[in-house]
Amino acid sequence: MKSAELVGIRQFRIAEHDLPDPGPGQVQVRVAAVGICGSDMHNFTEGGIGGSPCKYPMVLGHEPSGVVLKAGAGVTGLSTGDQFALEPGIACGNCEMCRVGRANLCDNMRFMSSGGIPGFFCERVNIPAHNLIPVPKHVGLKEATLIEPIAVALHSLSFASVKPGETAVVFGAGPIGLLTIAALKLAGAGRVWAVEPVAHRRDMAKAMGADAVLDSSDPVGMIMRDTGNRGVDLAFDCAAGLDTVNQCIGALAKTGRLVYTAIPAEVHVPFHAPMLRKKEITFFNVYRSNHQTERARDILAENVSMFAPMLTHARPLEEIQHAFDLVTRYEDGVGKMLVMPA
Repeated sequence: MKSAELVGIRQFRIAEHDLPDPGPGQVQVRVAAVGICGSDMHNFTEGGIGGSPCKYPMVLGHEPSGVVLKAGAGVTGLSTGDQFALEPGIACGNCEMCRVGRANLCDNMRFMSSGGIPGFFCERVNIPAHNLIPVPKHVGLKEATLIEPIAVALHSLSFASVKPGETAVVFGAGPIGLLTIAALKLAGAGRVWAVEPVAHRRDMAKAMGADAVLDSSDPVGMIMRDTGNRGVDLAFDCAAGLDTVNQCIGALAKTGRLVYTAIPAEVHVPFHAPMLRKKEITFFNVYRSNHQTERARDILAENVSMFAPMLTHARPLEEIQHAFDLVTRYEDGVGKMLVMPA
């Protein structure tokens, strides 16, 4: 089978690999579509993510959907051709974090596409049967790739505890920022501002439900003027820009909540401590998602027409280099780019 291997900074190659039959409890899946995530882009452009360097050659991709090919021993209830979204995190189920319901922080996590564990930019994978997420027939295989990032957005909102009518700002209108905007509006948030320097992404933020879109010239000043110098209740940093976390702090009202969803390129990020302290802002950090996958699937199924327009581009596996280059340059109005292995 073919896979796309990241072999250096901004450098992919297509390689051939053998794949054994699925083992007990596993299912072999033909990978249909995989979304390119911001963390994939960190690995591509920086050679690592969050202080963890790439282990070359590396197969990225963790927002997949696919079709069942064959099942291993002990797997029942599946048929060849069944369509699923695929959960990339394989938690142990036994450690302290798993036992207290925080499987995303599993001490023994095997996350496909990181730490030397191949991801889904390949034609076929073997995966535990319990990592298959059934999707309704009206949700296509392309749209099903959004379940994993929607789950991340929902996990971030679980920290924020959004109350009906509360105001919010989302910094960054990449895919996670767009999904956060949509999730906020579905959760009953009031006015939502989106801050994004790229023009076509501002248009997409508006389409996903943002009430106001701002460029990055003076977002704090504009939000303060819009709110009578009060600030917003919630701020989501989905950009991890040079100063976006401090712009979140500046835009928040007293006792506001700040949710840090994005992954910064830098290991150490400076905070404006006086304002964080004087406003008594509550800070939440987000790591992947946790027990939100089925809810993400259901929300997608109920709102396919709302989410589908952000899937703007798709490329075959052989053109993965071009796909990543295009996303890196924010060209051609790209929103969410999909890689189609088979």
